[in-house]
Amino acid sequence: MTENLLHNIYLYNPTCDYAIANGSPNWQPNRLLQKMEADLSALPLFFAGKNDFVLVEKMPDEEFIQSMQCINVEIPGFILKNDAIGNKQFLQLPKNMLIPWGWSPAAHQLLFPLKQSCSPGFRQSPVFQWKPEHREISSRKFAIGILNNVRTAINAGYLLPPDHMPKICQNQTDFENAIRQWEKIMVKAPWSSSGRGLQPITKTPVHPKVWEKVMGIVKDQGYAIAEPYLNKVLDLAFLFELKKGKVGFLGFSNFCTSKKGQYEGNYINGLPLNTENEIVEFVNTAGREIREPLMKTIENSKMAIFYEGVFGVDTIIYADEKGKLRINPCLEINVRHTMGMLSLQLEKLLKIGTKAMFRTFYQPGVSFYTFKQKMEKEYPLKIAKNKIASGFLALTCATEDTLFGAYILV
Repeated sequence: MTENLLHNIYLYNPTCDYAIANGSPNWQPNRLLQKMEADLSALPLFFAGKNDFVLVEKMPDEEFIQSMQCINVEIPGFILKNDAIGNKQFLQLPKNMLIPWGWSPAAHQLLFPLKQSCSPGFRQSPVFQWKPEHREISSRKFAIGILNNVRTAINAGYLLPPDHMPKICQNQTDFENAIRQWEKIMVKAPWSSSGRGLQPITKTPVHPKVWEKVMGIVKDQGYAIAEPYLNKVLDLAFLFELKKGKVGFLGFSNFCTSKKGQYEGNYINGLPLNTENEIVEFVNTAGREIREPLMKTIENSKMAIFYEGVFGVDTIIYADEKGKLRINPCLEINVRHTMGMLSLQLEKLLKIGTKAMFRTFYQPGVSFYTFKQKMEKEYPLKIAKNKIASGFLALTCATEDTLFGAYILV
């Protein structure tokens, strides 16, 4: 039986970065994040094939399955996470690969019972067992090293200048020096995701509660990163796949974040129509010139030895003090799946030439079911030849007790 016909097993665990930071195989996210992972647990269905399985906290209902079949989404098998780990028949089922959203000691611990029936190819891959190097390549410190090498390789005037390179801070004096140099800074935890673990410092004197949060990161993770607070114009990510030490380019992800840097959603099928021509041209030029050096730098790094799978490199396009467009070509590396990769898959569901927005939902006190009903009335779904032409579509199940959701708006 070829590995292509074997079953891949998917798991949605976007808290993997926090699990890496903690380091314990028994780490658990807090209750709210557990609820988020549970409500969105079916999302990997957009990566999976019909022979694959997605581990879920709750089985998707028939209404949801039908809504996916209407737009020709291949429906994989779904199996409850707890059943999968304790079901003798499922444990013995010949599998190809285990594909969590991201690897961590906790993900390895959870999926360990399934490893015995995986393919030889997966058993020999660098992600089959957790190693200390996996923690290192997932950190923002590692991304700074890649940034340095990419800057040297390209040497273009539109790159982040040397005096704007991020700094590693281990005490309050380090942060104060960064504030003296740049006035406004963004502090980042070495391991975090979706814009969490970020703290802007834009006013002095710094409020005691802000110092408490910043020094809390240092206490928890050993250090923090300080960067100049930039006048952001656009968020852009390069999406790649690493296999046998070689990097392949998958596409671009155009996403948006809040002023605090938290993830808000992805544009699907390129930048919004109202994007200024100057920005579009800059994205095209910089994207073309940065891609190859970025790929080669990663192929020559530890990441090529210790990782296999998809990953994203976030960049930031910003205006400097003279209004000139510049780019930080490696703001951070997400050594895992990203919402940008999911958005690439969602492009296939749209009518050709259609632009859309992918978003996740969470509003305290409002269920995703209530939100879905409201949006379906305001933006009725129109399907043409099994493709989404316009309207709202929920990409995860919506029930009265669902707090989190994902959707597309065309």
